[in-house]
Amino acid sequence: MNFNILTLGCKVNQYESQAMREDLLRHGYLPSGDKEKADITVINTCTVTSVSDAKNRKLIHRVRRQNPDGIIVLTGCMPQAFPDEMEAFSNCDIIIGNKERARLIPAIENFLADRRRTVDIPAYLNHDSYENLTVSSFGGHTRAFIKIEDGCNRFCSYCIIPYARGRVRSKPLADLKHEIELVARNGYKEVVLVGINLSAYGLHEEFNLADAVEAACAVEGIERVRLGSLEPEQMDAPLIARLAAQKKFCPQFHLSLQSGCDKTLKAMNRHYDSAQYAEIVGNLRQAFDNASITTDVMVGFAGESEEDFQASMRFVESVGFAKVHVFPYSVRKGTKAEGMPDHVSPNEKERRAALMGELTEKSRQAFLQSQIGMTEEVLIERLRRGYLEGYTKNYTPVHIASADGSLCGTIQQVKLSSAGDDWCNGVIV
Repeated sequence: MNFNILTLGCKVNQYESQAMREDLLRHGYLPSGDKEKADITVINTCTVTSVSDAKNRKLIHRVRRQNPDGIIVLTGCMPQAFPDEMEAFSNCDIIIGNKERARLIPAIENFLADRRRTVDIPAYLNHDSYENLTVSSFGGHTRAFIKIEDGCNRFCSYCIIPYARGRVRSKPLADLKHEIELVARNGYKEVVLVGINLSAYGLHEEFNLADAVEAACAVEGIERVRLGSLEPEQMDAPLIARLAAQKKFCPQFHLSLQSGCDKTLKAMNRHYDSAQYAEIVGNLRQAFDNASITTDVMVGFAGESEEDFQASMRFVESVGFAKVHVFPYSVRKGTKAEGMPDHVSPNEKERRAALMGELTEKSRQAFLQSQIGMTEEVLIERLRRGYLEGYTKNYTPVHIASADGSLCGTIQQVKLSSAGDDWCNGVIV
């Protein structure tokens, strides 16, 4: 039988889909040669916003329409966050939660035997162990994403993810090193360590995020190690110093902000204020030469006044981010913020998003201009439209006028010569 896996959402979901893909291959299932049709379609869902749920539903309907007799497996964050609603998804044959990926193959085999619909979504418990998935490659990607942490203990007032992912759990260091050795043997030169709350890696254990980076950097064949999205907590000076001591470590930090207004941060139940965030950014820039700091900023959160929004604008401008993902707040069912007073109108949220976007685009351009004249290592990822495309260690995208596809997957010294709309142009030295 053949299969497709369709993935929505974050890099953690992408990693988990790859782990399921390798599990299916080990058990004799074959990838479908048709992206739209397969005997088995696994849909790995995201539920970070209500828009995500709408995308999930639309995708499920499309897959069933294209595969009227196929098996549909629904998994990921949506069924785990809203198990009581899954009986309504009668067009899915197998529904399993985030804790049950190891049961994917038995669930499929049981369904093939008796054609009986399965809904298996056990709740997370406070002391669940880490689900130790493993991947040996990452499809056609040049870098490999390695999940090392799952769960979140923070319960931001707008976020459903702690209900979809449970409490913080961490991959043991020995297993982490073994997995990175696997991808290194398969030719990957760069790994990205990812998690749901990556900064909390090692919480209640005898190791932390710096130990994970040091273990990854020690693997022969791996030349670059970078981190996925980070929360500001646990990013203290000793940890930063240990990261800076690793020559393979990439000085790119996606440090989630959400708002530059302390009043809004408190309402969001974020566990820092703007001064603490600015201190972390200062420590990173002091420890790393030419570091890039990127972030996410939400506008129009419940109760955010115009004064609060302007305070957030001023703080974002003062930091000088390399890039910012700006998005309007959307109500998430099941969260504390859903019942908060003084919700901002959709038109006002869009206005604020546009203003914040204009501000952060100027910051982006200033960052790209600051890279001109530098000679940086670039991992070449693809050849497209007469250009080689890749990224520097601080994740500046680079275009190189060349048709030499043999350079894909290699690291080249490139002098950055000019800035484009969202990249730098460069010449191989």
